[in-house]
Parts: sequence; C-alpha cells; structure tokens
Amino acid sequence: MKLTVVGCSGSFPSADSACSSYLVEADGFRLLLDMGNGALGELQRHIGLYDLDAIFLSHLHADHCIDMCGYFVARYYRHEGGRCDAIPVYAPEGAEQRLTTAYADTPSPTSMSEVFDFRTLKSEAFEIGPFSVRTEKVCHPVEAYGIRVEHGGRSLTYSGDTGVCESLHKLAEGTDLFLCEASFTHGKEDIPSLHLNGREAGAEAARSAVGRLVLTHIPPWTDGEQNLADARAVYRGPSELARPGAVYEV
Repeated sequence: MKLTVVGCSGSFPSADSACSSYLVEADGFRLLLDMGNGALGELQRHIGLYDLDAIFLSHLHADHCIDMCGYFVARYYRHEGGRCDAIPVYAPEGAEQRLTTAYADTPSPTSMSEVFDFRTLKSEAFEIGPFSVRTEKVCHPVEAYGIRVEHGGRSLTYSGDTGVCESLHKLAEGTDLFLCEASFTHGKEDIPSLHLNGREAGAEAARSAVGRLVLTHIPPWTDGEQNLADARAVYRGPSELARPGAVYEV
C-alpha cells in the first residue's frame, strides 16, 4: 500500500502546498482521501486526471472538498472518449447539494451525480476496491469522519479534522501509519472539539501505539516544527511533518 501526500496545508493553501489530499494505492486501485483547495492541480503531478477509482471526503469544509467542483467539470466535459462513468464518492450526507451549490448558484441542467456516485458515510466497516476500511465520526463542528484503510495486513489511519475524541482512538489503535491533523499550537489555541495540537496528536499516537506519526493539516500561520517538537515530547516513535509529494510505503 502506497500513500502519497498530494496536499497537506490546513484551512487554505500555503505557498508550498495545496490543502488536504492524500492518494492511497494498492493492486492498481487508486483511492483519494479529500480534495481540498489546489489539490486537483497537484494530483496531476502523480496520476492522470481520470485515473482515480474512488474518493473519500472526510467532511464538507472547503479545504477538504472544494476542488471536487473542478473535478466535476473535468469528468463531465471530458474532451476525449465522452463523459466519464460515475466514480464512487464516500462523503457525509448532503455532499452533492453542498458541492452543487458551490459550483453554481442557479439551477443547472447537469447533475453532479452524473459523474459522481455519492455514498453517504456513517460509522461502519466496508470495502473500497482492494481496501478494507473503517470510518468513525470524529469531533468537529460539522459532520466529519476519520478513516482507517487496511490492505495486505498493513494499515493507515487518517484523522480528517477532529478534536480529541474516543472514536479517533478506535481508528488509530495499532495502525502502522497515523496521518493526524495538528492545526493548533499547544499552549496557544484552546478551542474544544475543533482541532488537535501537536502535543495532542503525539499523545494519541502514543496511546494508540502507532508505528509512525505524520502530522498534517498545519495552517500557514502555525509553526509546524514546534508542533512536531510538541508531538515528539510525548510520542517516542518515528514522527515527521507531512510534505507535499512525500511517498510512504505502508
């Protein structure tokens, strides 16, 4: 199983990175976790525009889903070979309406469901291509989900956006790679049920005995190196900051 960081900036793109988007591949199947601002362009550095097999949207904040509007245009108005077949999109309830509203503020003769097969997320275990996945609702102001992806006896867990919660621990426990958000700075922001800071991400990694911690979704105004130091103060395993283009063999 291969993980490629397409974009890892939180809230809005930085000068160096698009917003949240992560490509997971195995057995020729390509699953994208989130498609935030700027991700669609960066994705094409790694695979062809029409090479995705499924998409998971953790929640419907723009920095995790807004480039789906551009991807709709690309799939609907494909210039060669006709319109693309509908690709499975696993997302919280209301995703089609939210994305359609973002794309056009007037009724459109086209429907996003013509190229996206929207499937409503809930806390459950199911299969996506060759992957066994489990999703859990996490702690965020809007409906949001973390996901654990398993293949060939290995696993990765992506937190999405979340505050401290037991459901994140359920997903992360014993995972080989923990891709965990760390938006806030320990001792600076204190807003419950919104985001994690570096120390909280490290504490969860330690509690869950994960194999590797990769901190992500760090906004441009946050000092990533400080967050990493805070995580390392409580988690002794391998840890690093997500970087656009980084590849992990899980």
